[in-house]
Amino acid sequence: MKELLKYIENMTVLYVEDEPSIREELEFFLEKRVKKLYVACNGEEGFSMYEEFMPDIVITDLQMPKLDGIAMSKLIKNLNKDAKIVIVTAFNDANYLFEAIKLNITNYLTKPLDLKFLIEVLGDISKNISLEKEHKKLLNTFEQYKSIVDERSIISKANKKGIITYVNKPFIEISGYTEEELLGSSHNIVRHEDMPLELFSEMWKTILSKKIWQGKIKNKRKNGDFYVVDTIIKPILNIDGEIEEFIALRIDITELESTKEYFKKLNEKSSINLKESMRIANAYKEAIDKSNIIVRIDLDRNITYVNDSFCEISGYSKSEILGQPYSIIKSSTISDKDYLKYTDEMFKVLNSGKVWKGKVSNKTKSGSSFDCNSTAFPIYDKNGNICEYMGIRHDITAIELLHRELEDTQRELIYRLGEVGETRSKETGNHVKRVANYSKLLAKKAGMEEDEATRLFAASPMHDIGKIGIPDSILNKPGKLSDEEWIVMKSHASIGFDILKGSEREILKAAAIIAYTHHEKWDGSGYPKGLKEEEIHLYGRITAIADVFDALGSDRVYKKSWPLEKILDFFMMQKGKHFDPNLIDLFMSNLDEFLLIRDKYKD
Repeated sequence: MKELLKYIENMTVLYVEDEPSIREELEFFLEKRVKKLYVACNGEEGFSMYEEFMPDIVITDLQMPKLDGIAMSKLIKNLNKDAKIVIVTAFNDANYLFEAIKLNITNYLTKPLDLKFLIEVLGDISKNISLEKEHKKLLNTFEQYKSIVDERSIISKANKKGIITYVNKPFIEISGYTEEELLGSSHNIVRHEDMPLELFSEMWKTILSKKIWQGKIKNKRKNGDFYVVDTIIKPILNIDGEIEEFIALRIDITELESTKEYFKKLNEKSSINLKESMRIANAYKEAIDKSNIIVRIDLDRNITYVNDSFCEISGYSKSEILGQPYSIIKSSTISDKDYLKYTDEMFKVLNSGKVWKGKVSNKTKSGSSFDCNSTAFPIYDKNGNICEYMGIRHDITAIELLHRELEDTQRELIYRLGEVGETRSKETGNHVKRVANYSKLLAKKAGMEEDEATRLFAASPMHDIGKIGIPDSILNKPGKLSDEEWIVMKSHASIGFDILKGSEREILKAAAIIAYTHHEKWDGSGYPKGLKEEEIHLYGRITAIADVFDALGSDRVYKKSWPLEKILDFFMMQKGKHFDPNLIDLFMSNLDEFLLIRDKYKD
C-alpha cells in the first residue's frame, strides 16, 4: 500500500460527482493523498475543468445532471484518447456500463465506495502513468543519441543490389551531390578511379557472407575532388536471418591521408639527397607518430616502445610501461580465458606474416577502459625474420561509449515496456525480472553462448507485450473466459509479434520471436501457429517454461498460487506435451538455482 501511495501522490485527479455528501466525503479523503485534486458537480463542469487542467486521472459518477458521466467521457476521449477514466457506478447502471465498456474506460468502481480498493485502483493506474512518462523520457534520450551519431558520422544505406536507399546530411555535404541524385543510384556514383575493383569484389564477398567489412575508401566528390573515409559496412538481417539491406558508417580521414601522401611524395622526390631524405623521413615518421597511437612489443609479448599518444590515452608514463608484459593493459571487462584466446588468434595471424585488423579494448592506469581500432603488423630484421610487432591505433572510445549507451537504453526501454504489459494485467514488475533470469539460466544450461543468453535475458520481458492490445474486461476477468473472450486473449501473441517484427535491432528481433512462440506447445496444440517440437524457436521453448513456472507460483486475478510440489508434478506430466522434454530435464536437475532466483525476486 505504501508503494501505491507513493505513485498516487504525484498524480493530478479530477473528481466529478453531483451528490454533495458523497462528493465531500471523497474530496476529504483524496485531497491530501494526491498532488492536486479538482472537483466538479456535473459533467459539463467536469469537462471544462479537464480541458483547462488536463489531469492525469478522472473519477466520475455515471448519472448526473446537465452532462452524464458517459457523455463527458466521450468528450474527454475525443480530446485525449489515452485519458485514464474511472467510472463510479451502481448495480442498476447496466446500460451506462455497456456504453462505458465501448469507450475503453480504464476501471469501474461500485457504490458504496470501498476506499481501500479505490487506493489500489488509483495506485495501479498511477504506476502505469509513471512508467509511461519514464518511457517517453527514455525514448527522447534514445532519439537524441541517434541524432548525435547521425550528425557526426557519414551514413548511407543500400538494398541487396547495392542501390542507395538512404543518405544522411554529412554524406550529402561531403559528396557534393543532392539527396535526389544519390537515392536510387549505386555507390559507383562516388567511386574514385584510383580504387581497385578487386577491393570492391572482396568487400561484396564479405558482406554477402553476413560479415562486417572495414577498410579505407577513396571517393570522388561531384566537383572532381577526392575524399577518404574509414568505412564500416554491416549487413542488416531480418527475423529469418536473411540479408535485408546494408548500412555503412564512415569517418572522414582525408586530412590524415593527404598528410601521409604529401610526405611520401616529398620523400620520393628528394631521395637523391640522403641527408634531406632522412630529414623528410623523420618528419613523415613524426607526422604518423602524432596522428596515431603506436605500441611495439617483442616476441615475448613485452612492450618495447610506446609513443606520447599512447601514454596520454593509457595514463602510463614510458618508464612505467616499457618492459612490462602486453597484458598490463588488459581490460578488466574481458576474462583471462577470453583474453588469451583473443591474443593467441591475433599473434597467429601476425606470425604468418599477415596484417591483423580489429577492435581492441584496453585498461588505463586508473582502471577505466579505452577502445581503439587497431592495425598490427610484423616487423622484420635484416635476415627477413620477424623480430617484433607494431600496432597503430585510432581512439574510438567515445563512439563505443555511445554505442553501449544506445544498447543500454534499448534494453531499459524493453524492460520498462515489459513492465507496462504486466502492470495492465495486475502482475508485478518482479514477474518479468524472474522470467528474464529463469530464461537466461535455462539458456546457459542448454549450452547457449553468453552473448545470445544475454540477448534472451534482455528480450524475454517483452513476452506478453501484446497484452496492451487486450481489453481490461478480458485481461483482468477473475472468472473463466468465454470461447469468444479466449480467442481475443490468444491474439496477444500475434499483437506482440506485429509490434516488434519490423525492428532491425537484435534484441527486438529476439523479443518478436519470444512474443510469437512462447505459447506454442511441444505436441503442436499451442497457439498462434500450432507449431510443434523444434519448429518452435528455442527462445520460445525456453521462455514458455520460465513464464509458466512463475505464473503457476504466483497469485493472479483468476487463481491462487500453486505449491511447488504441484507445479513440479505438472511439469513432469507436461514433459513432451506442453514443454520441450530436454529443457524440462535441465530445469529439474538444476531446480535449486531456479528457486534461488525465485526467492531473490519474490513479490
